[in-house]
Amino acid sequence: MEYLAIQKAMNQGSGEVNLRGWVYRERKSSKMGFIVLRDSSNVIQCVVKKDAVDEVSWKVMEDVLIESSVKLTGEIVKDERAPTGYEVRVSKLELVNKAEIFPINKDQSKDFLADKRHLWLRSRKMTAMLKIRSTVFGAIHEYFRGKEFYEFQSPIFQSTQCEGGSTLFEVNYFGKPVYLAQTWQLYAEAGIFALEKIYCIAPSFRAEKSQTSRHLTEYWHAEMEIAWGDFKNVQDHGEAMIKHVVKKVLEINQEDLKILERDVEKLKPTLEKPFHRMTYDEALKILKGNGMEVEWGKDLRTVEEDELVKNFDSFVIVTHYPKKVKAFYMKESPDNPEVVHGCDFLAPEGYGEIIGGSERESDLEKIKDRLKEQGEDPKDYEFYLDTRRYGSVPHGGFGMGVERLVAWICGSESIKDAIPFPRTMRRVTP
Repeated sequence: MEYLAIQKAMNQGSGEVNLRGWVYRERKSSKMGFIVLRDSSNVIQCVVKKDAVDEVSWKVMEDVLIESSVKLTGEIVKDERAPTGYEVRVSKLELVNKAEIFPINKDQSKDFLADKRHLWLRSRKMTAMLKIRSTVFGAIHEYFRGKEFYEFQSPIFQSTQCEGGSTLFEVNYFGKPVYLAQTWQLYAEAGIFALEKIYCIAPSFRAEKSQTSRHLTEYWHAEMEIAWGDFKNVQDHGEAMIKHVVKKVLEINQEDLKILERDVEKLKPTLEKPFHRMTYDEALKILKGNGMEVEWGKDLRTVEEDELVKNFDSFVIVTHYPKKVKAFYMKESPDNPEVVHGCDFLAPEGYGEIIGGSERESDLEKIKDRLKEQGEDPKDYEFYLDTRRYGSVPHGGFGMGVERLVAWICGSESIKDAIPFPRTMRRVTP
């Protein structure tokens, strides 16, 4: 017997269909029952009349509970009153597994839903997010492969830090301390001397003691690195990649965005307009004009980023940050050694930094000095320093927190709603 996905059955529009899935909603009387059946593609109303089915099928209808798995046969017809515009008039109903009483109802707290995340994934909004997330990952791969990048992987166990020692997860590696990867970057900078243009999507780990709506301890990191690239190339690729992702979501996931009640008009400016590029100094002037004074040399906090993007309806790229607040590998500006060729992409609507990128410092001695300033021993970075000793070239790259982009596209309240099983300071289960 051939079973159709619900959406394909609705596309067919008429005739007999065989469906299988889970009971999303049910109600019944003595002579008639209604099942809203769901599968990964959609939901559909199914009508079971006692006098139209055999005794076994009617017994299933009488006993079935929410999230029971079933198979059914019936005639699909167009009906504007039905939730998705079609209904199935059932002739046969078969029980695959009778569910126990489902623990999730409309009045559950966020903590309870987090405890039952393995079941909450079945909700329509979570399913819609997961579909958009899948599109986002596919579009990132598509963008880079379309630009002739090679996919390149780096180790998860790493012996040195890259983004700050305070956010490292230490692991006992056969009696020796190593760390879960914060980024692929130091290894990527070695890889470009073989492949020139590389990218990767992989998990990264940050032991940030933060409980904000923007932070996870384990997240998916889309990163790229290019040989022969300058600061503008890095920004251009970041902008083009985000535009490509948004374009694919708007092409593929319109129904999912509707389920999430996302205003797609707020996504379109990012696709249609150039990103706003400004220096750190220019950003401080805008903030001052908005009544927010920031001392030069301070990194922009969440509150300042949120205030800055209020002036724009698409992404903002802030460049030329003070050297002292950025990583050791960022290239000093030839025009001002107090700032670096580093940039942050800030999302509209207060979703914060999505991408951090830079041109990489090429001067071996400057890298050593920066490491010492940050309390690091250059001897621990010999493999990285070798990339500057043997045929160094101008290069740069960026890293993007994929969940942050997914959260903005979906209009989620929290980044925790942009990943199937979020890991935070307080949650490591389920």
